[in-house]
Amino acid sequence: MYRFIILSVLIFYSALCFSQVIHKREFRAAWIATVSNIDWPSKQGLPSYQQQQEFISRLDQLKKIGCNAVIVQIRPAADAFYPSEYESWSRFLTGRQGQPPFPYYDPLKFMIEETHKRCMEFHAWFNPFRALTDKNKNPNPPNHVTYQHRDWIIAYGDKSYINPGIPEAREYTVKVILDVVKRYDIDAVHMDDYFYPYRIAGAEFGDYKSFEQYGSGFTDKGDWRRNNVNLFVEELHRQIKKQKPFVKLGISPFGVWRNASKDPEGSATRGGQTCYDDLYADVLLWSRKGWVDYVLPQLYWEHNHRAAPFDVLLPWWESHKYNRHIYYGLGLYRMAESHGGTWSTSDEILWQIRDIRNKASIASQVYYSCSSFDKINSSVSDSISKYNLYYAFPPAMPWIDTSAPPAPIVKAIPSNQGTLLQWSMPKYSGERVVFAVYRFVNNEPVNLERADKIINVLNENEFLDAKANKFQTCTYIVTAFDRLWNESKKGIPAVVSLDR
Repeated sequence: MYRFIILSVLIFYSALCFSQVIHKREFRAAWIATVSNIDWPSKQGLPSYQQQQEFISRLDQLKKIGCNAVIVQIRPAADAFYPSEYESWSRFLTGRQGQPPFPYYDPLKFMIEETHKRCMEFHAWFNPFRALTDKNKNPNPPNHVTYQHRDWIIAYGDKSYINPGIPEAREYTVKVILDVVKRYDIDAVHMDDYFYPYRIAGAEFGDYKSFEQYGSGFTDKGDWRRNNVNLFVEELHRQIKKQKPFVKLGISPFGVWRNASKDPEGSATRGGQTCYDDLYADVLLWSRKGWVDYVLPQLYWEHNHRAAPFDVLLPWWESHKYNRHIYYGLGLYRMAESHGGTWSTSDEILWQIRDIRNKASIASQVYYSCSSFDKINSSVSDSISKYNLYYAFPPAMPWIDTSAPPAPIVKAIPSNQGTLLQWSMPKYSGERVVFAVYRFVNNEPVNLERADKIINVLNENEFLDAKANKFQTCTYIVTAFDRLWNESKKGIPAVVSLDR
């Protein structure tokens, strides 16, 4: 009887895992937060080798659960995880603001290269306006923006911020971000929900002087603040596309844009704070105008939550895409912090993945944050790995580019060890390319939409299929993806039979 029960549970679990659409395209990622050493590095001031090994471990951890992208915080508070002429080395990296890593290396270059080796995207995460994580301590050198432009800095709560209401301050932040776009091979610029800070009860953000100076034409300070952020996002988008059209701009807003009680276009929620009214982020406008390539709302609440239910917010955001991608941030940290209830098991997070796969136009799963996997039962990672059993490629963005690489020319060399596949791509000068190897066995039809037929994804020009000799016949297709994940045509198949 015991065996029967266990077998029944396993069958039920397997059916649950696969009672969902299998997507060949899906954005799977996690945030790697560096502020206060949330995710990486584990401590300030580690030797360079240990920092590197920890980052590699993070990548391998995420690759194992099926992720195809990482979102890495490289500017947590007007500081830098890379050599910069504008801002200081981050103390969260080296233990002392302005001190380079020892032995010296460029962490951002290293992280991008390691990420791309694994055929994953690197999204460079910037906090645009946070200046100090502690308003009472300024660890920066005298030439830092917090000293050189004290009139730009506003203390609010226990932190300090660069004032988005000053045009020169916005230009400075754009310049800092563009410096990274120009010098590094990133796939996207990413920002989260911090534009204006979250409202603190009984405290007013001290930008009244800049409102007097720059707010002509606005009778409402809220409208002026939203316009400041709109101007910043529009200019940043314009500058990124001018420099490198293929670099994406993604923004991850708070999960509630606006409550329906304030705006009929809002969601049927009761969020205490919202993007529009409190953070002054008119996310829908940015999508309508085409200033962003993806929006990644943070849906950190469970199904049937009393104020902001996941099952209400998912369809609401789906209905407000405006021809841009919507990905979804999932609150894995809720499990790490749980002491019982909804988040004490993997049921809720898996339910959310199923809902997104079955109901969203573009499947996605983005976890906040990476180190939460260390703090919860390993069975959760195992469950997510099973949900992500097959390879998935990030969705293509046709408004940026639709031209795909040419189809690789493939040859197959059978042996007792398996079949060695080799391929070439004549007349292709693209900067970066990733290859997918499909295998169809025993004369089954070739269908490149079947993710379960992808046996490897790599950026090399050969692959040994060690399992080939298990089958009577293998038909191989190798396709090429450019950096925007446009896929080549299938080309001429390579066919190998055991009775050769």
